[in-house]
Amino acid sequence: MPTIKRFAACKLNINPHDHMPPHFHVLSANAEWMVAIATGEILRGPKDTRAIRDALAWAAEHRALLAQRFEELQR
Repeated sequence: MPTIKRFAACKLNINPHDHMPPHFHVLSANAEWMVAIATGEILRGPKDTRAIRDALAWAAEHRALLAQRFEELQR
């Protein structure tokens, strides 16, 4: 699963051959979240998102880039 961005407490990965909807994974030392690219909705993971606050903020600002990377990786 290619890492798209690293943060102090976590990293953001995309697996383009994973199930739909297009999403990315945020992995910390203790947990994993699955987040929809189009909406930023957390599809799976712990309710406490303090550990991934930076990743969610970055993803909200870079949704178009994430969607583009998803498409590129699918090829």
